[in-house]
Amino acid sequence: MFQRDYFMRMIQQIGEAAGTIMGLRQQRKHEEALLVIDDLLDRQFRMNGKLIRQLSDADLVRMMTTNGVVETANLSGVALLMKEEAAILSELGRTDQAYPIELKAFHLFMRLALLDAPAMLRTPSEEAEELAGRLSDYELPAATKRLMLEWYEGDRRYDEAENMLHELLEDGALSREEALDFYSRLLLLPDESLEAGGLPRDEVQDGLERIKQDSGTV
Repeated sequence: MFQRDYFMRMIQQIGEAAGTIMGLRQQRKHEEALLVIDDLLDRQFRMNGKLIRQLSDADLVRMMTTNGVVETANLSGVALLMKEEAAILSELGRTDQAYPIELKAFHLFMRLALLDAPAMLRTPSEEAEELAGRLSDYELPAATKRLMLEWYEGDRRYDEAENMLHELLEDGALSREEALDFYSRLLLLPDESLEAGGLPRDEVQDGLERIKQDSGTV
């Protein structure tokens, strides 16, 4: 009950903040909007904005975990504010500063989707999908692609997961054993789930056989 009430309060606060930030952006008061974000990062969460920016997304998840329970409300709030900050920096032409912030927000939303976190303004997967589009012109780090593979699979978008798997294999960032495990997991699913995910059973089997042939596995 307490967690639900806290999440609802966070939704209200972030929604109000998003409205304020959007209004400032429309008035082209970008620096003022950035100050609003700085202030919220400093006082809304259990750590200040400087520390939040320094920590990796994985570290943020660890820091926002209490007794094994991830504080998804706080994590969602941080991700949304970082997404807004990156958008403002991009509008100011400061793309070098925007990119790492946007990438971290992308990671956080993917992790929230994998945690099946409740929607704040939109679902974590919807937020992650938007950021995937924004970042599509960049060659993303291997760590991001691996998280995307996990997210796509968790989101039951098996065709997109397979595409990312092959990209990682080409990059040398995924082992053949991990690829075999991926296809083996999919083969345990019912046909209707695979069809809905865009990767019918025969294509899963073909993918598995190709990996076995490439790796010399009989």
